[in-house]
Amino acid sequence: MRTLTFAVGLSLAALACGPPAEPKTVSMRMVGSPANASVTIDDIFVGRLDTVAARGVALPVGTHHVTVEAPGYLPWDKVVEAKEGAGPVRLEVRLVATPD
Repeated sequence: MRTLTFAVGLSLAALACGPPAEPKTVSMRMVGSPANASVTIDDIFVGRLDTVAARGVALPVGTHHVTVEAPGYLPWDKVVEAKEGAGPVRLEVRLVATPD
């Protein structure tokens, strides 16, 4: 009986804790050009600008460094704050061609 009581108690304790909490995220939406530019967030490549623009990115709550780069263009950098409950982060990126 003691083993059964311990097993039931352990099961109830696990249920009380529930599933692990999902990390809080904020949607980031981007528009811009050139479409083939590379987007990195916190030094991690997340995709081409056209793909990120079409799908968006789920950012964990907090501060993030966003970089957009393409050959023949000056890089674009921005630090963004993803705040829970503040709505999506929206970025407009227009890379400037490198001067000759």
